Amino acid sequence: MAPLPRSTPEKQGVASTALITFLQEINKDIRHLHSFMFLRHGSVISEGWWNPWQADTRHMLFSLSKSFTSTAVGIAISEGRFQLTDRLVDLFPDKLPGMVSQNLADMQVKHLLSMSTGQIEDTTPFIVFEEDPVRAFLARPVDYKPGTHFFYNSGSTFMLSHLITKTTGLKLIDYLKPRILQPLGIEKAEWESHPDGIDFGGWGLSIKTEDIALFGQLYLQKGRWNGQQLIPEAWVQQASSFQADNAPDENPDWAQGYGFQFWLCSPPGVYRGDGAFGQYCIIMPEQDAVIAITGGLQNMQSVLTKIWKHILPAMKPGVLPDQPKQHENLQQNLSKLSIPPLPFNLSSDKEAIFESRPYFFEENDFFLKSIQLNFQSNQLKYQINFPGSDT
Repeated sequence: MAPLPRSTPEKQGVASTALITFLQEINKDIRHLHSFMFLRHGSVISEGWWNPWQADTRHMLFSLSKSFTSTAVGIAISEGRFQLTDRLVDLFPDKLPGMVSQNLADMQVKHLLSMSTGQIEDTTPFIVFEEDPVRAFLARPVDYKPGTHFFYNSGSTFMLSHLITKTTGLKLIDYLKPRILQPLGIEKAEWESHPDGIDFGGWGLSIKTEDIALFGQLYLQKGRWNGQQLIPEAWVQQASSFQADNAPDENPDWAQGYGFQFWLCSPPGVYRGDGAFGQYCIIMPEQDAVIAITGGLQNMQSVLTKIWKHILPAMKPGVLPDQPKQHENLQQNLSKLSIPPLPFNLSSDKEAIFESRPYFFEENDFFLKSIQLNFQSNQLKYQINFPGSDT
């Protein structure tokens, strides 16, 4: 697959000056973004990575993974694997607790999708380390009638991943590969999984920034890609529509309603998938735009607020007059993005603890095998295992 086409902001109806102001405010007030990619009318008009992050770096999506799981569920339903209204007690009859409450009996697939299972706790810590996580999930209390109470619960998405595997015989990522990932050209995607072999679903997917943008563009195009309907259009509409009331919340973009593993945003018509520490896939149908962001920050509302302030109103119909100097200025700003190192002391009383002790890495993209520090000689020793080599 060829990468997404590139264009200039002005050719797609956006002033470069608005993007410059956005980046300057991000660097001044927020920092700790890792990447930013802005698509308008299907073309990338602005993209940048804060050094040391790079375009080919795969990012952990955290809960943005949920939107991919939702997509798998929508496709599986269209294939007749199960239905939105199927009850969990019928789907997992061999995993039920001794006593099945009426609320548990009423829990359906759609309640897992809309975070309205009736549980008032995130079930993740109660199930993720269990040998049988499905049984553990179904054993948790269901305090409200499903469909009447929103509570953000990543364990619900883990259950959806189990359902995909139960009904298709495939891990979640393997189910998505031929249906979504490969048609979009998303390569080397990885998904962390439970020891029982089930992908976590609610978290754990790692892909590149442009892959996030491709996924957003697919939703913007109502599930259609290169003449193929990869996701049913009806599912795109359902997943991005109001399914559960998540108000009140002190952050306005977490109180506009919840779809099927997507958040509705405060600007009308805008919706997003997002994940902890600043992972966003923002879809703006009325503006024909997508924004993909990765980061490592705490205040996720702050980034959205600046997008609504600077980028959203900057999108105009038609083509704007060419501004070569402003576009050049924008490119310079993007090329200089960098995360400044944290201040630190030149020495520490902890040095003796780490001195000369080797530390070994799990398999990784950088082929690092081990690292060893020597503070006295200011040396860093490391061992790299390249593919096909022993050293």
